[in-house]
Amino acid sequence: MKHLIAPSILAADFANLQRDIEMINESDAQWIHVDIMDGLFVPNISFGFPVVEAVNKHAKKPLDVHLMIVDPDRYLKAFADVGAAVITVHVEATTHLHRTVQAIKELGCKAGVALNPHTPVTHLEDIIEDVDLALIMSVNPGFGGQKFINNTYKKIEQLKAMATSKNPGLLIEVDGGVNVQNAPQLLAAGANVLVAGNFVFSSNNQLATIKELVNL
Repeated sequence: MKHLIAPSILAADFANLQRDIEMINESDAQWIHVDIMDGLFVPNISFGFPVVEAVNKHAKKPLDVHLMIVDPDRYLKAFADVGAAVITVHVEATTHLHRTVQAIKELGCKAGVALNPHTPVTHLEDIIEDVDLALIMSVNPGFGGQKFINNTYKKIEQLKAMATSKNPGLLIEVDGGVNVQNAPQLLAAGANVLVAGNFVFSSNNQLATIKELVNL
């Protein structure tokens, strides 16, 4: 499967969000990554429902919504209602993970499960057959522009090996510090969805940068 690129609008210009969404629409990127932060699970606050709904009005590509929030079950339907195509919850924030995954699927969305950098891949062993996507955080969640954690490569390899026997169609997403230098190694390890925020939006030619990531 050809890999997917999901620019993260956490790194967009919030005063010109429509402009940046339209740039992604014009680009070769396949998804738009939306990081939802509540100031509790992570030490930052990002987007709420009105902003996601506004993004969805202009977006021509699926919204990949990453919930970095406590008790995400409270808000699954609300995010589906405002346009999420993929909803990813954190293992660390979800008490009844199988129930949550099923609830996401019943809403008509792809179901994803995310792991923080310190959380072993083995935590996905009993859920991997039920999910559409597994997200490996390659930085500690909460802020954009952090330094990539090199242990990520090993975790992706472990996850890929697990998925090969249990869920060969699994989407393996990486979020944090992704650029054209480390992306080839991430893809070689088994990743097939790359989230890129600062690397895209700090570029002088954002469309060309996305194209370069897509064509790796």
